[in-house]
Amino acid sequence: MAQIDTSADSGDGKKVRSKKQSTKVDMAPLVDLGFLLITFFMFAATQIKPNVMNLNMPPKLNEQVEKQVKPEIDLRNSLSVVLGKEGKIFWHQKDQTLTAADLNETDYSAEGIRKAITDAYAKAPQKEMFTVIIKPTDGASYKNLVDVLDEMEITKSTKYGIVEVAPYEQAALDEKVGK
Repeated sequence: MAQIDTSADSGDGKKVRSKKQSTKVDMAPLVDLGFLLITFFMFAATQIKPNVMNLNMPPKLNEQVEKQVKPEIDLRNSLSVVLGKEGKIFWHQKDQTLTAADLNETDYSAEGIRKAITDAYAKAPQKEMFTVIIKPTDGASYKNLVDVLDEMEITKSTKYGIVEVAPYEQAALDEKVGK
């Protein structure tokens, strides 16, 4: 509470010089108010939840089962997506016989990579074995990878993997983009 020092008049009729009055402000109520406001805003503010993406991981197999499981690779059951620089995206269903003509360039729209994934899934002989292989190059941005992972979620593709670009794919990509 603020206090003002007042001195009594002497009453003898002389002009008395006014003395400087000292003021003292009690800061305790202001500190209490500050803590009350901080507490109020902490409880009243909504908690920000981070955006997370689901990541499907394969189940752990014991060593005996791992040795027995030898998957046969049928290229019709897979789709390779190559992420290039400057937001370019290519896909193919070839192995080491890949040429620049076999790389199909597309975009991130619904008629682009999403259609390529759904068409390849529809043509797959064993739909339960269909796998999308995502291969980002050195020039690909993190945003492009996240966009492709979003497409995996949209198309409900549960089997996908992220691997490095093979040398034959890099050579075909360089030839395709004119490097």
